[in-house]
Parts: sequence; structure tokens; C-alpha cells
Amino acid sequence: MKTQDAKKRELLDGLKDGLIVSCQVQHDDPIYTDDMVVKMAEAARWAGAKGIRANSPEQIRAIKKAVPELPVIGLWKVWHDDTDVFITPTMEEVKAIWDAGAEIIALDCTKQTTHEGTVAWDLLEQAKKEIPEAIFFADVSNYEEAAHAVEKGADIVAPTLYGYTAETKDISEPDLREFARMCRDFGDDAYMMMEGHIYSPEDAVKCLFLGAHSVVVGSAITRPHLTAKRFTDLMGGLQDNWRNAERAKH
Repeated sequence: MKTQDAKKRELLDGLKDGLIVSCQVQHDDPIYTDDMVVKMAEAARWAGAKGIRANSPEQIRAIKKAVPELPVIGLWKVWHDDTDVFITPTMEEVKAIWDAGAEIIALDCTKQTTHEGTVAWDLLEQAKKEIPEAIFFADVSNYEEAAHAVEKGADIVAPTLYGYTAETKDISEPDLREFARMCRDFGDDAYMMMEGHIYSPEDAVKCLFLGAHSVVVGSAITRPHLTAKRFTDLMGGLQDNWRNAERAKH
């Protein structure tokens, strides 16, 4: 069952049929500057976006200060050599995101093993108990993980990690058929959002038609170096794969 908390429902209902722009930048990105994520968020607001997805407490605070009226889906990417789990992997990151002002907390809800030896999706239950007032966004990679996230009480579920796990690493396009199945089976119990591999407004509209509550778009809007690389790769006869660059630090 979807959350019955009136405050949470009001925020989530305000995102319906809207665009959420992922405004993230890494220090080694060619577009990096100290205020880049703020400019991204301000541009998203100007365009009519209904929310922002942001990485790290520092960037979340900067965005909340610049566009306080837009809800923020917060996450914290932390990489370890011995695992593919990097989106908000522990309670330490969960608490830091919440303290930074994010209304929604995104975390890895796949069945992958974390660097601590636990299953990533186990964190959701603990986080809900420790911060019950937060809205939780489950990043999954397949139908099974979506079902588990819904069962454990995720408020939002999205196939964000489809194409970013060992089992799905060769995927190059969104699986809209699988997403439609998720919306059909879980749409009454959680807010289903589309995130991952959406590169055109037309694809975003398709997702809404299939049952998405909202659509999150990042690279196609806020990572121009990857957009340029898609062109150069294709025009160069596929001599390189731009998706490898995206996956390295998406």
C-alpha cells in the first residue's frame, strides 16, 4: 500500500507526470566547477522540472539553498573496490543525506553484496525504522528487486540500476516492457518512477503512458560531455562505447 502519511502524499502527488532532473557532477568531469550543480538546478527550475536528484550532502545543501521550492531526491555515491554497490550503501550516508535537507532518500535496493558483506536491499528496512519521516526511493535493476522493495515498504521504486549491475552490464537501452510490468503489478503499492537510459522527451512520454508517476533524466540534460561522446562514438564508427564512460561514474 502506498504511504498514507498526508505530508508524504502531498509531496509525492506534486511530482505526478513531471520531470525530475538529476543534477550531479564529479570532480573529474570536464564540466566541473564549484557551482555547476546549482546552475543545473536553476536551469531545471526554469524549464519547469518538478524535482531534483542530487548526490552528496554538499551538493544537496547547495541545491536546496538555490531552489528551496523543489523537492530533492538525495543520494551519496561511495565507491569501494570490492563491490558494485555505490548508491547510499550504509546508514551513515542515509543520515547524512537526510541531515543535508533531502526530502527523499535514494538507496541501492538490489540483491548485490555491499562492501560490508550485507545484501544491499537490507538497508531499506533499517533506514525506514531510523528515519520514519523520510520518503525512500528504491533504486533497483530488475523485476525481482522491485517486488522486494515494494514488499519492504519503499515509497518509490525505479529501475535506476538496470544496466549498472553485473547481471545487466551489457544492457544499452531501457526495458520498457519490463517497466510496464512493474507499473502494472506494483503501481498500487508504490510510486513507480522511470530512471535510467532516457535520452529523449519522446521516451519520457512513453514512460508516463506505461504508468510512470514521474521520469528522472540526468545524462541527456546535465552531462553535455556524454552527449557529445554519443555523437563522436557513432560518427567514428563505434570505435568507443560512450556508455562505459557513463557507467564509470553515472
